[in-house]
Amino acid sequence: MSPSTPPRAKRPPSTARRMVLMLAAFLVVFGGVFAVWAAMRAMTNQFFDNMPQPPVEVSTYRARAEHWTGSAEAVGSLVADNGTEVTTEAGGVVREIAFESGQPVKKGDLLVQLNTANELAQLKALDAAARLAATQRERWRELGESRLVSRADVEQRATDAASTQAQAEAQRALIAQKTIRAPFDGVLGIRRVNLGQYLGPGDPIVNLQALDPIHADFSLPEQRMGQVAVGTKVALGVDALPDREFEATITALEPSVDAGTRNFAVRATLANPDGALRPGTFARVGFDLGQAQDVVVVPQTAVSFNPYGNSVYVLVDAPPRMKEAGAAEGQQAPQHVVKQRFVTTGPTRGDLVGIIDGLAPGEVVVSSGLLRLRNDAAVIVNNKVQPAADQAPTPENR
Repeated sequence: MSPSTPPRAKRPPSTARRMVLMLAAFLVVFGGVFAVWAAMRAMTNQFFDNMPQPPVEVSTYRARAEHWTGSAEAVGSLVADNGTEVTTEAGGVVREIAFESGQPVKKGDLLVQLNTANELAQLKALDAAARLAATQRERWRELGESRLVSRADVEQRATDAASTQAQAEAQRALIAQKTIRAPFDGVLGIRRVNLGQYLGPGDPIVNLQALDPIHADFSLPEQRMGQVAVGTKVALGVDALPDREFEATITALEPSVDAGTRNFAVRATLANPDGALRPGTFARVGFDLGQAQDVVVVPQTAVSFNPYGNSVYVLVDAPPRMKEAGAAEGQQAPQHVVKQRFVTTGPTRGDLVGIIDGLAPGEVVVSSGLLRLRNDAAVIVNNKVQPAADQAPTPENR
């Protein structure tokens, strides 16, 4: 370098280089903060995971083996063989009431007679006119045979006679409509009319029900269509008579399935000679499907039903260290833990469900408190209050 050449000045760092240095420093600082946060979170999770959970108080049920015959249940209503609200076709004033409330009647028995005085008087006049028209018809027929009158006149007299006779018959029909009779055998309800009351067409007089035989109408899901047929015997019970069970026979099946509910209607018929069963009563219907299987029975509350599989919690003895830890802390030491086990469920009966696979008779399962449990959770058994486990529950009808 020549002594006359001045020294070269140092070039300042470029903007891009400064940005790279700042970004690297930021990443180092952020990475350190994130590493500290992750380590603290891992330590917190490990602390809570290892922290012993307090035991959960549960009730238990010992599973038992049973031999269940395939059956199905349904609910329905009792329906009379014939039932109607007796009314009148023609209006009029009540002149006679020939029945008492609750009375059994036979077909054709007189129930109510409306006033027919005007109609009877008109009928006499119409009968007289009909007789006169018939006489004139015969007279003109004879004259027509002698060719003293035209054929058209003879036909006109015949038409007049027929018309007058039809008017008389119509009047008789009106009088008959004002005589209200029982349309079929049955038992009457409560009287709704009084003497002197005016009844219009369609006004109710009394309810009439034919009670023997009586029908039970109910519905079944479409999957049962191949399992029932006309002639199948069914057992029937009603809340009004809890100590009696009735036998009915299926007499009709609806040929189509309801598109909205996917159910089909079924009618069963049974004798009711004492009239103990009444139309409109709620009925429980059960029938045997003829299929039998061995199942392990537990309450439905003992099963956790989930889309990914049904499971139960089986009671096993707690490990010694868990019992010792509880005793050392001065608390009630848990004697049991639970193991979650997936099972295959089968038919249900009332509050019970049959387990086909996954559970053995004699094993003890948790029957209440499942929502607070997890696998290997410690539990304390308290069977003072048990969930319902009735094969045929009959809730009180309030």
